[in-house]
Parts: sequence; structure tokens; C-alpha cells
Amino acid sequence: MKTKKLINAGADAVDEMLQGVLAAHPEHLYAVDSMPRAIIARNGPRKGKVGLVIGGGSGHEPTFLGYVGKGLADAAAIGNVFASPPPDPIMACAMAVDGGVGVLFMYGNYAGDVMNFDMAAEMLALDDIAVRTVLTTDDVASAPADQQDRRRGVAGNVFIFKAAGAACDLLYSFDEAERAARHANARTYTMGVALSPCSLPQTLKPNFQIGEEEMEIGMGIHGEPGVARGPLKTADVVTDELMDNLLREMKAERGDRVAVLVNSLGSTPMMELYIMMRRVRARLDGAGLVIHTSLVGNYCTSLEMAGASITLMHLDDELQRLIDHPCDCAMFRR
Repeated sequence: MKTKKLINAGADAVDEMLQGVLAAHPEHLYAVDSMPRAIIARNGPRKGKVGLVIGGGSGHEPTFLGYVGKGLADAAAIGNVFASPPPDPIMACAMAVDGGVGVLFMYGNYAGDVMNFDMAAEMLALDDIAVRTVLTTDDVASAPADQQDRRRGVAGNVFIFKAAGAACDLLYSFDEAERAARHANARTYTMGVALSPCSLPQTLKPNFQIGEEEMEIGMGIHGEPGVARGPLKTADVVTDELMDNLLREMKAERGDRVAVLVNSLGSTPMMELYIMMRRVRARLDGAGLVIHTSLVGNYCTSLEMAGASITLMHLDDELQRLIDHPCDCAMFRR
């Protein structure tokens, strides 16, 4: 059975989406001439500032292009649906935002992204543009705690990019911007649950199968296998299972502060997200933790997948300042 989508042709969906984004947000974004997959902030890049380039596959909107703007990322390189951008738009992004003190690459820990961003960094070095990379690895379900370098980057990108973008906007040195980005990643934890698959515009068919009464804990944002599949449970039971894992990883003490994200994977409505947020708050209150920032909604999606993820960032004084720093992007502002 084919799914229904409001598209023209599957092969054109990404480029037509980008044309629509630029038409809707010209005050925030533009594309590099002859490189429509290189999306640049109109305000943000400047001399003496570390440039922040993020990027990855389409289908996760508002990640990545929605977080390009003043005080957050300076540019985003956009790939096909669930596919890494090739080196050319990555290079175009870096050249557009290079302020003369280095460019920071940040993206999720996926093999295709690593390969293409590394290729771009090697070619940029020939033009004397210094590049450093910080991978996001917040998905606690994707590898054990002692193998964090193997973990995927998922919805925690929102907080990690936010902290790194603020550090760059505050004119941290290259060394300090990289340190702050790694610090933000190390203190961010995400886990999700999938209830139904998504379908790619090119195929109009589900990208995995799951029973009508089933759920899968820990599934990735491209449909990567999770850690447990079983009968669908109530919102409180599911939230507790996710929170148990997150709190175990975070090892916070009573009185510590957190930033919270309850994120829809695409089609889960706000009603259900707020039901989960209610339980998240109860669990954090019970653990003696203080919510400093909370976000609820579509922040890192998987096309129309049903399901949700919970992210906790374990704040300290520096991360709280960076999360609070103003930003103005097409789809996110503080």
C-alpha cells in the first residue's frame, strides 16, 4: 500500500522544499549562488567569529535548516532524504561563513555524514580554511555507555547546536568554541519510541514494518533498530521507561538543573506530547531536578513517523548561559 503525500515528484521534493523555505524566510536565509543545498544565515557570520556549519539529510525538519540564524548555526548543508549532503555544499557553507578564525562542523554521528564532511574539511584545508568537527552522540539507545563515540545524534542536536551557536556568537576562540560544543554534547541524552513508520517521497512505502498494537523503544530517526519491541503501553509507562534510562545515564544530583525537550517524530500531536511532558515533570520533580528550559513540539522529525523522543541536557552555569543566549532563526528563536 502506498502512502499519500502532498508532493509533485519524489525526486524534486527536497529542492522544492528548499525553494519554499527560502520563499517563506528571506529575512533569515539565502542559498549560495549555484549551490541550492548550501543554506546560509543572513545575520550571524562575521569576521573574527568562529563559523558554525551544521547539516545532514532532509526529512528531519526543522532540523537542520530551521536552526540557521543569528546566535545559532551560520549555515546548513542539506542532503537528500535521510542521506548525507555531498562535499560541495558543505564546502560552500564553510567558505560563506568563514570569519578567518576557523569553522566548526557539527552533525550527527552517521557514517555517510562523517565521510562527506571529512572530505570537505580536507579540501578546505587546501584553501587555508581551518575546520574542526564535533559529532553529536546523544542517542543513549544506540550504543552502551562505555561506547559513546558510537552513538547516533538525534533530537539532542537542538540543545547541542544551540549551545555551540551561542559560544560562537559570543566570540569564543576556536579552541573554546570546540570545547563548549563537546561539553554540550557530553551532557545531552536522548531516547525515543516509534509507533509507526514513515515513508520516503521517492517510494511512498513504509521504511519499516511494525504491528498495529506494537511500539519500539530506541528506534533511530531513520528507522534504525531500537532496543526493544513489544505491545503498545500507556503514555506514563512509556515515558517512565525512557526517563529511567535517561536519568541513569545523566547521574544528576538533587538540585541540578536540566533543559528538557519532548519531541514529536513527525505525526504525534501536541496533545500526546504534553501528556508525556506532564509525566516528565513528575519524574524530574521526584528526582529533585529543576527544569530551567522546556521545549515541546516538532524539533527533530522523521518525516511522518509516529512516536516521540525525550531529551535531557544536564545544565551547569556555562551551558545555562549558552542555552539562554538569544537567537533568531527561521523556525526557532529565544
